[in-house]
Amino acid sequence: MWQWLVDNSARVTQLGALHLLLAVSATVIGLVVAIGAGALTAHHHRLATFGVVLSGIIFTIPSLTLFIFIPLVLGTKILNPINIVIALSIYAFALIYGGVVEALRGVNPETRQAAEAMGIGPARLFWTVELPLAIPVLAATTRVAAVSSVSLVSVGALIGVGGLGDLFTEGFQRAYPVPILWGIILSMALALAVDLAIVGIERLATPWLREAR
Repeated sequence: MWQWLVDNSARVTQLGALHLLLAVSATVIGLVVAIGAGALTAHHHRLATFGVVLSGIIFTIPSLTLFIFIPLVLGTKILNPINIVIALSIYAFALIYGGVVEALRGVNPETRQAAEAMGIGPARLFWTVELPLAIPVLAATTRVAAVSSVSLVSVGALIGVGGLGDLFTEGFQRAYPVPILWGIILSMALALAVDLAIVGIERLATPWLREAR
């Protein structure tokens, strides 16, 4: 089993790098869009409710269906990795949006009112008060979205762009379990690494929480 990994180290490294790039890119895009949408709708009850319901519906769409549907809409080649990134970005948005709304609504009204009394405008209030206070909730939902993205990238192997998921298809086609086992192990390791990275970023971005502890 170890010998197979040594013999195929270059290819496995390439697949792992692609897997990481696809998952992280999609998560970042989904996070940015979710923050923007959340900032615009969090304090508008009907819009926020509609957004949360829509996000829930989006996440029920099977990933393979979305992987195939997107190139039909955009006119891209089905093997283009951008299809995977867009699909996973949509899923990441669906997972993160509700957390953004919850986090922004959870900011203490007195804190917001005090900032407004100091003459802080809406945009500055969002960037300097609301968003920093929302980071813990945002980090939690982003961790879920990131781990989900890492796992869903493997599904892309069914259309030829799956990162480490290619090891699964190779193993099944050859009836050889070793690539499958390594695909599982490395995918889990990648998900754990991404999760720990987000935890680290959260701690760096919230020094006041470390001091409180």
